[in-house]
Amino acid sequence: MKTKKQESTVSLFSWALYDWANSAFFAVIQTFVFATYFMQSVAENDTLGSTQWGNTIGAAGLVIAICAPFVGAVADQMGRRKPWIGWFTLLAIGATAALWFVAPSQQFVWLALALVFFGTIGSEFAIIFYNAMLPDLASEERMGRWSGWAWGLGYAGGLACLVVALFLFVDVEQPPFGLDKAAAEHVRATFVLVAVWYALFSIPMFMVTSDRPSTGINLSEAVKSGWGQLKNTVKEVRKYRHIVRFLVARMVFIDALATVFAFGGIYAAGTFNLGEREVLMFGIGLNLTAGLGAATFAWLDDKLGSRTTMLLSLVGLIACTTAVLLVYEVLFFWVFGLLLGIFVGPVQAASRTYMGHVSPPDLQNQMFGLMALSGKVTAFMGPLLVGWLTYIADSQRIGMSIIVVLFVLGFILLFRLPDAEEVKRNRRSSTP
Repeated sequence: MKTKKQESTVSLFSWALYDWANSAFFAVIQTFVFATYFMQSVAENDTLGSTQWGNTIGAAGLVIAICAPFVGAVADQMGRRKPWIGWFTLLAIGATAALWFVAPSQQFVWLALALVFFGTIGSEFAIIFYNAMLPDLASEERMGRWSGWAWGLGYAGGLACLVVALFLFVDVEQPPFGLDKAAAEHVRATFVLVAVWYALFSIPMFMVTSDRPSTGINLSEAVKSGWGQLKNTVKEVRKYRHIVRFLVARMVFIDALATVFAFGGIYAAGTFNLGEREVLMFGIGLNLTAGLGAATFAWLDDKLGSRTTMLLSLVGLIACTTAVLLVYEVLFFWVFGLLLGIFVGPVQAASRTYMGHVSPPDLQNQMFGLMALSGKVTAFMGPLLVGWLTYIADSQRIGMSIIVVLFVLGFILLFRLPDAEEVKRNRRSSTP
């Protein structure tokens, strides 16, 4: 018995380490370093750059929203999840490494946007199957804990990668490896760093963590069966109405959260005139508070329930985001921005736990695909609204205000949702 428990812990930790690997992409590329580099060194100006960035992130989200449920249903038929994670991880790593070729010139705008588009698709699709592994690895009593710890480890990974990027490449008098500052090679090298980081720390999950066995069904048969499974789920949607209600609520508040990440560095640079180094330092602080929040709230997830954890987190996000948009002093931007990070991780980790508890075991990939759909089907709306409102009003504050509205709406929708234990009791009572 002791050996089994030890093996399970090693498997879970190796699984959680993938969060550490994957988060470097979102921290360095999508939120802070590359986003800032694109705005200040590649795009024509802040306003046009915000619009282009929002359109690109939105377009990637739309592709994920359309494809995720079907791809998840196909994967349910085939059993194994690691091959899906592997191929999408390779896509993300390849696109990230290629960002090295984006020099500080407007002629590289479309290359930059194309690579961010494909990198986002790869990293987001990989996370679908990664998340779906959790219910098979952790007991119901400790699922919230492991989800929160993994999310906290992810923010720690983002933080560590940002620190390495800052002190090894960006904030140095003489960059290593003969990198040319005039060509921004010291900044572009951080994109290669992320690719290596992503690849290296993904290895334990692929080597150690257990996976479902293959069903022996080939891809062609799985596509047909997966399509049938997806259609059947739609026909019997009333049976999963609690999941539908959760996905609608999550669709709204995750859209708001994704917009915060997509425009966090851009807002800091454009409104408070933070430079690359300052934005990077803010990113380090934000990842630190987010990791602490995710790890701390992980205990509350198992104790109070996923729904309650999400509601508490949304209250904190509403308050802190409002404050960030109202303040004009850089000091207060730092204070409320870092406080906001405390509530970022828990609402995401608790969402994963809630879906892990309420999804039927034979439909988990599909359900986590639908969860990705809920985070992406309107994901283009948040960035799109921020981008165009910023453009029309010529004010990032007005553009970013839509985020608060989305958080409030998400809270209202989530408030009447049944908790996971109630859903499971109802499922057991309805099973003959």
